[in-house]
Amino acid sequence: MSDQAYYVPLGSTEDGVERFATTALTVSTWADTMQHGAPPSALLVRALERCQQRPDSRLTRVVIEILGPVPLSEIEVRSWVERPGKRMELVVAELWAAGPDGTERAVARGTGWRMQTADTTPVQHAADPALAPLSQSHTIEMEGRFWGSGFVASLDWQWLAEIGCEGPGQVWARPNPALVEGEPLTPIQRLFTVADVANGVGAKLHPSEWTYLNTDLTVHLFRVPEGEWVGVSAETSYGPDGVGMCAGVLHDESGPVGRINQTVQIRPR
Repeated sequence: MSDQAYYVPLGSTEDGVERFATTALTVSTWADTMQHGAPPSALLVRALERCQQRPDSRLTRVVIEILGPVPLSEIEVRSWVERPGKRMELVVAELWAAGPDGTERAVARGTGWRMQTADTTPVQHAADPALAPLSQSHTIEMEGRFWGSGFVASLDWQWLAEIGCEGPGQVWARPNPALVEGEPLTPIQRLFTVADVANGVGAKLHPSEWTYLNTDLTVHLFRVPEGEWVGVSAETSYGPDGVGMCAGVLHDESGPVGRINQTVQIRPR
C-alpha cells in the first residue's frame, strides 16, 4: 500500500469504470473508519476532468455531494456527460463502494459544468481581495488525534489566522502525496485536495465538544489556480437547529480563484 498517494489504481473495466485501493492517508478526522471529504472530492474532479476530455474547455463549477461515509476500501469511479454541448456541458461522476451488507452503492457524487474557454485577459477582474502572502504565515504545533494522522497530517499548513479567531480563519496549505499513485496533480485536482478543509479552517466550535461534518461542497472557479499552495479564507455560521454553513474564498499565490460553500451538520458530543 502506497504511503505517497491517497489512491492506488487497480485498473479499469471495458466500459471505463476505474477501481482504486484507498490508503491510510485519506482517513477522516472524525472517524478512522471513513475517508476525509477532500481526497474523494479530488478523485471525483479527476473523473470530471477526464470524462470525454476537451482541450478547449475547463471546469467552472463543481458540486460534491457526500451521500454517506466513504469507506476505507476499494472504490469504483464512474463518469459520464449528462448534458453535452459545444459551449458548456454538464459532467457527472460517482464513487461506488460496498456497504456494510456488501451491496455496491454510490457514496459520493460530483457534478461539474465545463465551459468552452476564450481569451478575456483584457477584462479580467477579481471581486475578492488577495490573501496575505506565504511570507506572512506561520506554523502552529497541532496536537491530538485531529491533527496527528490521516488526511490532515498529509498536508503542509501555514497559518495566517488561526481556527476559532474573530472573523475568517485563513491558511495556506498544500498536499504532499499524489492523488493517484504515479500521476501528477492537475491544478484543479490540487485545489480540491485542499478545498474541503474550509469548514475546519472557518470553525468556531472545538472538535472535542462538537462535531461539524459537511454534507457537500460547491466551488465556483473563475480562474484556474497556479502553483503548489492553496489559500483558504473561510468562516462558518451556525444556526439554532443543528445546521451551519461555511462560506469562503479559495486562492493561489497570485490572488483569489473562486468561492466555496459547504452545508454543515452540527451536533454536541
